[in-house]
Amino acid sequence: MRSDRIKKGVERAGARSLLYATGISKEDMAKPFIAVASSRTDVIPGHIHMGRLERFIERGIASGGGVPFFFGIPGICDGIAMGHTGMKYSLASRELIADMIETIMKAHCFDGLVCLTNCDKITPGMLMAMGRLNVPSIVVTAGPMMSGNLRGRRLSLVKDTFEAVGRFKKGDISQEELTALEMCACPGPGACQGLYTANSMACVTEGLGLSVPGCATSLAVSAKKDRHSQESGERIVNLVRRGVLPRAIAKKEAFDNAIKIDMALGGSTNTVLHLIAIAKEFGINISADTFDQMSRHTPHIANILPGGEHFMEDLESAGGIPAIMKRMKNVLNDIMTVSTKTISQIANDAEILDENVIRDFKHAYHKEGGIAVLKGNLAPDGAVVKQTAVSDSMLKFTGKARIFDSEEACMQAIMAGKIKKGDCIVIRYEGPKGGPGMREMLSPTAAIVGMGLANDVALITDGRFSGGTQGPCIGHISPEAQIGGVLAIVQDGDEIVIDIPARKLELNVTDDEIHSRLSKWRAPEAKETEGYLARYAKMVSSASEGAVLRGL
Repeated sequence: MRSDRIKKGVERAGARSLLYATGISKEDMAKPFIAVASSRTDVIPGHIHMGRLERFIERGIASGGGVPFFFGIPGICDGIAMGHTGMKYSLASRELIADMIETIMKAHCFDGLVCLTNCDKITPGMLMAMGRLNVPSIVVTAGPMMSGNLRGRRLSLVKDTFEAVGRFKKGDISQEELTALEMCACPGPGACQGLYTANSMACVTEGLGLSVPGCATSLAVSAKKDRHSQESGERIVNLVRRGVLPRAIAKKEAFDNAIKIDMALGGSTNTVLHLIAIAKEFGINISADTFDQMSRHTPHIANILPGGEHFMEDLESAGGIPAIMKRMKNVLNDIMTVSTKTISQIANDAEILDENVIRDFKHAYHKEGGIAVLKGNLAPDGAVVKQTAVSDSMLKFTGKARIFDSEEACMQAIMAGKIKKGDCIVIRYEGPKGGPGMREMLSPTAAIVGMGLANDVALITDGRFSGGTQGPCIGHISPEAQIGGVLAIVQDGDEIVIDIPARKLELNVTDDEIHSRLSKWRAPEAKETEGYLARYAKMVSSASEGAVLRGL
């Protein structure tokens, strides 16, 4: 066992003495040492209940014959960090999380790893660490939040708070109603109720075969989630004893499965960024083009918020990811998972309990999957849009550019009523280097929807969008403005052409004019000159490469 390096031999007397000081026994010294990386925190609703889940993971590890050791991983709540400088740290924290888990695991020579996680950048960071370490590992995602309720109407965070801001500014709702929505939209623990980034990544993780069947959608408040936690604790000891490594499970075929499931669900555009980065750590190369190719051949069969009408609790009631696998069995690779069951075995055991929530291919909500990758002179390396959250009338759009060099400047214009029908909002210098940190833009996109402009204006950026974004919002434009991408030289009034079915994003000016403007352009000064973000900006790669930190 890996832990023998700190447990065996005369020269390890000091290490053993320190381990005994933690309360373990001589008998425990012969057992597998299992680390549990927990992102429990008091500030993120998706994580506040993890203390309960930790108990069940601990129980499972002990009953499986291992010794559990917990350590903490910090997390950022994207909803709280949204719309201000705090969001710069969200994506950047993904790399810190991966590095911290690597550090603790290697420093203490643990035999196995359980990752207890839930939200946007935390799950990807933990998966990156698993691929890098290649030590027996399993993921427990802490589950979706229940829907809120106000006067008999189900509520969700994005629609009933972020978008409600726009409705309030438009005069459609009162201050009293806005306050009531704030109080009721999020009733308790769990990841926000739709297929936003947190729940998208939970489904992707199960699709990769790195969580036990059903874990992605079992609700945060449910006893089922407790049982999944205990099962995962027992399972990790078994994986250690059998020497089953993450890279033996999450091969290229597994990533293909995860992407297909993501496309069928209509998940967050952030999954593109994260899966490219995770795959790199597993020694696998995928690109945004991989997502687009699979999206073209994968029908959208589950219509979950924000683009659809169903909640994550509906997907859970319909059978969860095992039921999705059952529906997609003929197009998925039959690989092994951490449960020791293959995809086909999981699919055969599953039952589809609601034919409308999980439709068959013939009656799919859309013929293509959730994500489209656009290219053109504005985005030669690609840009990403959640096409299943765009109305048919906006799949093709030509508008006049309205330029903003920050999210804050754009938000001020939206709230002041300065955005008009036919505008194509451009938010630039918000990419991985320019932000730095590639902020999510939920505040402006939600305000646009709330003000009734979703079918009248488009928004493009080298930053990112929340999984809660809907409408013609195109992000991840690469190369980004900060390094001289064409986005940097777009001017107010320029015509921008968006054609999602044709996968095109074009600035309608001549090549000569583009070259002339670029020759006069100079990069703006870095926004961050001290601390982690300054270092991050110097080392981070393009969004088209997963926004990972470049090696030495």
